[in-house]
Amino acid sequence: MQKKKILAFLGSTTQKSSNRMILEHIATVFEAEMYLDLYDEIDQLPHFNPDLEVKLPTKVADLRNRIKEADGILFATPEYVFSLPGSLKNAIEWNVSTTLFSNKPTAIIVAAASGEKALESLDLILRTIEAKIGAKSTLLLKGMKGKVNTLGQLTDSVAIEAINVLVNSLLKSIGSK
Repeated sequence: MQKKKILAFLGSTTQKSSNRMILEHIATVFEAEMYLDLYDEIDQLPHFNPDLEVKLPTKVADLRNRIKEADGILFATPEYVFSLPGSLKNAIEWNVSTTLFSNKPTAIIVAAASGEKALESLDLILRTIEAKIGAKSTLLLKGMKGKVNTLGQLTDSVAIEAINVLVNSLLKSIGSK
């Protein structure tokens, strides 16, 4: 079986974020099935400006290329003020004039204190740009601080199992595209 290339968007810009820890956990557990390309540069993208489409900034061109080359996409993000982090939304907006997300197998993890609004918003945005989100490809992990130990490792067996189900669902949807 050939490894799948998954582009993972990290919605947090914090080095020790729960979402980064989740993506690192996934990369380790599923290393035989996939290569996880961690995109943690959302804070380095210029503000979305359609006028720049004529001469696309290098960082945006690189992002688009990574999306194009990926077999699937995985988002892991916190919720800020009942919504998505602005820098994550900006990264997505740079792609609305393309078809890069169209029918691309995609999964969403929102790990936050609450998270419902961020999950709802990201799901709506991605479906609007025609990302392929399966029935088991969204996950809300509430109260993440209590699901990790002092070393930043996932310790909650329910959360670990839910993550495994989501990743397996994403990998299965890649196989069926």
